[in-house]
This record gives sequence, C-alpha cells and structure tokens, in this order.
Amino acid sequence: MEKTPRGTSVGVEDPYAVVDRCDHLTDDGRCRFAAERAEAAPEFAAARHADDLRCPAADPDDAWTWRDCPQFRSRQRSRECVRCGLEERRMAHDELRPLLEEHHLSYADGDGHEITVFLCRWCHATVHQSWGRIDDDVSPSPEAVAAAESRRAREREELGFESAADRYDDAD
Repeated sequence: MEKTPRGTSVGVEDPYAVVDRCDHLTDDGRCRFAAERAEAAPEFAAARHADDLRCPAADPDDAWTWRDCPQFRSRQRSRECVRCGLEERRMAHDELRPLLEEHHLSYADGDGHEITVFLCRWCHATVHQSWGRIDDDVSPSPEAVAAAESRRAREREELGFESAADRYDDAD
C-alpha cells in the first residue's frame, strides 16, 4: 500500500485508481492549466497549445494516463467522506473541529502530483493506523453519526422561527 512521507498508510495501492478527472480538465477535454497558467510551465503549455490544448490523458485513444501529465492535480469536490459517506456539517462562526479532513493519496514531493480526497476524522484515523482502506464498504461510526446529528440539531435550532411577540412577552 502507498505510504505518506512519514511512513503511514494512505489506504490505497494506486492513488490514480480513485481519480475521476484532473482539476485542470475542462468539459470539452482541454487543459485549463496550459490555457491559464502557461508561464508556470512554458514547455508543457507550448506542447498543449500546439495540440489545441487537448488533454492526452483524457483521450481514451491516447496512451497517456493521469500519471504521465506533469501538471496533474485531483482534489475531491464533494464534501463527504469517500470511505463511509458522512457529509460535512460546518457551523458558521464556530470553531468546532471539522468532521471531514483532507487526505492526501499522493504527495508533491513524490511524483509531483496532488491527489486529495476527504475522509471523516474517524475514517482518517483508521486509514492512517494501516488497517483501513479508503475503498472499504463501511458505514459511518457511531461517534461520527452522533457528531453530525448534534450539528444538524444545532442547524435546525438556528433556522427555527420565533416571533418577537413570543420572545418578548410584555404582559408583565
């Protein structure tokens, strides 16, 4: 299994197997990185521009893979744990620890690629303790469900309507 720079497990054999698409890929199969940040990698951008910005890794007829692209980056967009499905519940103006944490499957000091997913705190600990995999079919832990439900209850409480007449009873 792949390891972090500190030697703990990242929970997958091949980080690229969990990748849907590169963050720089447009819907029409072009490389946004080469179009918008050419100065950061002039040779790469020139090669992409010469091919009408086409992303060879996204083309099923091309031999390139995500691993071959020097500018590849993939970050999970949905705010839920990829292992157990727990959804993030952030409380505005509150310093509570987030339910979800970023989990790096690939580190920039290795191949230069960033592959990041979200894991709930409980799954994150399990994966880094080397016995859990991110593709395990698990349900959220009871502690995770309790924390999410507690936040959901606070959200409902904040959204509840109470009229001023009820709040300020002037019938002393």
